[in-house]
Amino acid sequence: MIEFLNLETKIVDALKGIYDPEIPVNIYDLGLIYSIETFAGGKVRIVMTLTTPNCPVAESLPGEVREAVVSLEEVTDVELNLTFDPPWDKSMLSEEALLELGLL
Repeated sequence: MIEFLNLETKIVDALKGIYDPEIPVNIYDLGLIYSIETFAGGKVRIVMTLTTPNCPVAESLPGEVREAVVSLEEVTDVELNLTFDPPWDKSMLSEEALLELGLL
């Protein structure tokens, strides 16, 4: 169980190193990551969204996420699911993001 929590923490840390190009906040605190699941053998499933379907990084951001997570030593495979249900909105920002953007 501790290994599971440790891997999820490492995944979150990796995701916090990826920033949205239009909003100076990392994608995790922006609320773009809907779920992270880890499985035996180092497999990971991530469900994420973009700020809009027409996001300028719609083609590159999922690849950045996949690369950041699969680069972790414990991860062997990443399944990435991009969804727009529910659509992203500002209510999904973390408290850290709200503070960084001066909205809190």
